[in-house]
Amino acid sequence: MTAASDTSAPTGRTWDDVIVDIVDYARDATIDSDIALNTARNIVLDAIGCGLEALEYPAAVKMLGPIVPGTTVPHGARVLGTSFELDPVKAAFDNGALIRWLDFNDTWLAAEWGHPSDNLGGILTVADWVSRTNVAEGKAPLTMEDVVIGVVKAHEIQGVLALENSFNKVGLDHVILVKVATTAVVSSLLGLDRDQTLAAVSQAFVDGQSLRTYRHAPNAGSRKSWAAGDATSRAVRLALISKTGEMGYPSALTAPTWGFYDVSFGGKPFTFQREYGSYVAENVLFKISYPAEFHSQTAVEAAHTLKAQLDEAGKSAEDIESVSIRTHEACIRIIDKQGPLNNPADRDHCIQYMVAVPLIFGRLTAADYEDDVAADPRIDALRERITCVEDPAFTTDYHDAEKRSIANALTVTLKDGTVLDEVVVEYPIGHRRRREEGWPLLEQKFRTNLARRFDSAQQEAILAVSLDHEKLISTPAHEYVDLFVTDDSQGA
Repeated sequence: MTAASDTSAPTGRTWDDVIVDIVDYARDATIDSDIALNTARNIVLDAIGCGLEALEYPAAVKMLGPIVPGTTVPHGARVLGTSFELDPVKAAFDNGALIRWLDFNDTWLAAEWGHPSDNLGGILTVADWVSRTNVAEGKAPLTMEDVVIGVVKAHEIQGVLALENSFNKVGLDHVILVKVATTAVVSSLLGLDRDQTLAAVSQAFVDGQSLRTYRHAPNAGSRKSWAAGDATSRAVRLALISKTGEMGYPSALTAPTWGFYDVSFGGKPFTFQREYGSYVAENVLFKISYPAEFHSQTAVEAAHTLKAQLDEAGKSAEDIESVSIRTHEACIRIIDKQGPLNNPADRDHCIQYMVAVPLIFGRLTAADYEDDVAADPRIDALRERITCVEDPAFTTDYHDAEKRSIANALTVTLKDGTVLDEVVVEYPIGHRRRREEGWPLLEQKFRTNLARRFDSAQQEAILAVSLDHEKLISTPAHEYVDLFVTDDSQGA
């Protein structure tokens, strides 16, 4: 990042360079990459589809709706796939929680990990709410082009910050980046001026940050499914507070003793690999085949290949003596788990579980993390025979900006001594290097998720807009969201 010098802080103090760079990019950057914009449209569709699938799970549905039951908001923001009409802060929580619930939306892997489409919970909600309010006041609505551009920018802010700055190593959850990125982008959608946006982003850093404890043993739990909804919702709240003229904190990052760097980042400043542009949207990873933590995606694909080989040989998982997973360091750090797994959130962050299920059943779906499937004793028995070992070359390629591989290699040894040929998968199907292979499957994933919630007529109405880029970006944001509204009197 180039250094910035800015003295617009009300006190005359200079704003931290990192805050200035984020704000000026979010407010002023022109996005002219066709690849990024087309990818962002697919990001929107995929994230919405993930939210629709989450509506099949009571644990997600119980999080939805107004804080005070029965409350409705005139010209309020809508919750996807429901009839709820809420204030934008709660609606951002609901939409964000749905998008993230099943761990099936897009992913970014670097020094920090995360899911940049988590930001859509705030971006789409605010665009929807502002559009409805504008129309009610006789003003022009925002369009889905504003949403698509906002997605590119939120992805870029979150992803560039993540490239060289590891929040997990200091115990913080990656949703801090969702909060920062959403705050910057929705500030523009809400009409904040530059000073107000600087204040809002500073508030996001000053704010309390989530610990990663709910993602790891012994405390892995379902908060990880709604933490991003909480972060994107909090961003909307901070932007609305800042719009009132509430002061910001120019050295929120760099203040000695009390700033973010000293309190929460080991006294180290952020470092940057590149300027903000459109790199992240162009290279983001889609979860197409499996609802699984991304470091395991290639391992799950390899497990499916091995399952087919076992079937052809007349063998089953019960014939397996051991499975060795040659993998990268981040995989071992996050999802290499032994011992009891207490809930679905624990299981979908265990590579042994995510490999065992396809080796036994030939599938891995969101339902396979539920208690009824996990109770099958064959799963834990096979988990105990699966081990991980780091391949330094895989780790190097994982961090290589030109490759960004997420490689896993599985070797199965049978009880009769037979060793099956190692199956290596370097790039998951959602990787940029497999885009042409992935686009049709991503569209099918979207169609499948629409069919979970809507009748054929509503599905076709949604597809007619969603699959036509020019038609989509010209559609008012609230009209697009209306395509996903139901008339269910219970909301969801």
